[in-house]
Amino acid sequence: MDANTNLRESRLADAWAELHNFAVAGNPLHADAYRLAFADPEFMLRRETRGIRFQLELLKPDLGQTAQGIENTVVVYGSARFVAPEDARQQLADAQASGDAERIARAERALKNAHYYAQACTFARLVAEYSESRPLPERMYICTGGGPGIMEAANRGAHEAGALNVGLNITLPHEQSGNRYISPSLCYKFHYFALRKMHFMMRAKALVVFPGGFGTLDELFEVLTLVQTGKAKPVPIVLFGTAFWKRLINFEALVEEGTVSPENLKLFHYTDNPAEAWSLIRTFYEL
Repeated sequence: MDANTNLRESRLADAWAELHNFAVAGNPLHADAYRLAFADPEFMLRRETRGIRFQLELLKPDLGQTAQGIENTVVVYGSARFVAPEDARQQLADAQASGDAERIARAERALKNAHYYAQACTFARLVAEYSESRPLPERMYICTGGGPGIMEAANRGAHEAGALNVGLNITLPHEQSGNRYISPSLCYKFHYFALRKMHFMMRAKALVVFPGGFGTLDELFEVLTLVQTGKAKPVPIVLFGTAFWKRLINFEALVEEGTVSPENLKLFHYTDNPAEAWSLIRTFYEL
């Protein structure tokens, strides 16, 4: 008797494709007790099946990255709102032509922050170029949240160096989509922030955090908490943009108030230079 273990068999995929085509043809997907459970969207989206959806969001990106040899990542966080220098210059030219003072002010701010985009791109290129010369098990791959801004810049730097790179995108109300520099086979979409952040840490050998907003801060403090409490192994955590971070967060005040220990401030480093950021990581691992 033939064993039913051929994972390449397409019977399950065919069942899902049939259901999809049914919907595309304009037929509503009403509840159907006889429909296969895994191919029943109404069932899969119930509150009671949330645990299954958690498991799927954990498993799919993990299997996909493992299959492509992605075991060590350098995660880059940062604002989705910073644009490339060339785009910032065009925005300013257009704003000046319009004569709109508020638009000009926004464009000037965009141009001021565009250097972070360029620096993220340079940093990612340094990681990619180093890794290209290493044996496969020792390579480090750039991983981002997959969106625009700093995320796009880091994916772009790796892409332009000819390296695979990862994007862990998230569905948002404004329909954010993966940027065009992510390796297509490593571009994943998440519904749950928690599972996405877990994937950031599962393979992370270092984290570089550029200026950003609430999302960036959320990701930074989760990492700091995991390392501080021993839930995650110590990894280099680099805060890129010294003036921004020191203006935004007075970490020393936490020590003065006794809410963190002085040694906790050694969990991270400041830098303003892509080469120095990469050097901090290489020194940590004696590369």
